[in-house]
Amino acid sequence: MATAASVTTDLTTCPICLEVFDNPKALPCLHTFCLKCLQGHFKDKCPGDEVPCPLCRKDFQIPSDGIGGLQHNFFVQHVIDSRNASSKSTDEVLCQACLEGNEQKKGSNPAATMYCVDCSEYLCEKCSRPHRRTSMKGGAHQVRPLGAEVEQELIQLRGSSCDKHPDKQVELYCYDCNENICVLCFAVKHRQHESAEIPEVAKTFSQQITSDAQQVWSLINNVQEKAQEKAEKRNEFLKQADKVKSEIKVTGNQIKEIVDCQVAMQFDNVETIKSEDAKKAQTVEERYQLALVAMESFHAYSRALLDKGRPSDITRAASELHKRATELLDSDVTSAQYCPPHVTFTPADVTQVKHLNLIGEVNLEDEAQPGASCGTSYFT
Repeated sequence: MATAASVTTDLTTCPICLEVFDNPKALPCLHTFCLKCLQGHFKDKCPGDEVPCPLCRKDFQIPSDGIGGLQHNFFVQHVIDSRNASSKSTDEVLCQACLEGNEQKKGSNPAATMYCVDCSEYLCEKCSRPHRRTSMKGGAHQVRPLGAEVEQELIQLRGSSCDKHPDKQVELYCYDCNENICVLCFAVKHRQHESAEIPEVAKTFSQQITSDAQQVWSLINNVQEKAQEKAEKRNEFLKQADKVKSEIKVTGNQIKEIVDCQVAMQFDNVETIKSEDAKKAQTVEERYQLALVAMESFHAYSRALLDKGRPSDITRAASELHKRATELLDSDVTSAQYCPPHVTFTPADVTQVKHLNLIGEVNLEDEAQPGASCGTSYFT
């Protein structure tokens, strides 16, 4: 079972640079990367180009305004900010008022111990006193002791702010536009749309995400079973192929001097069959593994969102999550099955070596399964 720390590390680590995300951008398949990593990865591509996800290879179109136009992953950013706030020492922050009044002697500036919510300033105890007086313009300010709790509170407020009106908090979810909106957005643009309060919508979406995740998890188990079945069939085929090689060698030894060339040829035939079959097996394996990567990433992300995300995170991601889950569930991954050919060896009549094919030939039979197309011709 993954620990909370390991889940957080996975969620905040870019698969390309293996560092904590810097400006995390989410692709339509839900995989997230640093903006700079994506820009480097697709440096030769242009807006409008179809390109594959670096992780699961699902194609997506580069936005018209470039890679920077991809959706920012607010949930991952929230996890990163929360982790940083929890580990941040208050000694790292200096009093902003003292810095402004004593710019030439930064080494003598005291550490901030308070935070003024109204002014958005970090202050030392001395500089915070005027902010708490009722004689301040507009009355006394909200001055809070600085610490991880205040940082977390500020992160919550920042993460719940409206994309279009940063000074407003999102309170509603618009079903017509599939986005979180503030009251001002509702009044200006969404008044005729169907909307509801985010906490209530999040409850419904949470149930939907849970259901999708459960179905994807079942599909993961099914694909894993097929992958194991493929491996077992592949091993059995290799044993049979090696057995055929032994039979060829026994027959070839009886007429060694005459049939060396033919033995080598038939060995090549077997190796060609194995090589071509390896390609078939690899194709099926890659499809299984790519499907597993996509589904396991979806499941892990969904669970992490439900466990750690806020209602606004859930509503922001719900539509795309459901769309992605539907894509995963509709993709018939298990239809790709591995069906190795049945290979045998028919020895030649060694008494007629001067008139016959001296060594015999490798025979190939496909073992097609119901619902699967495994027919392959290695030789013509």
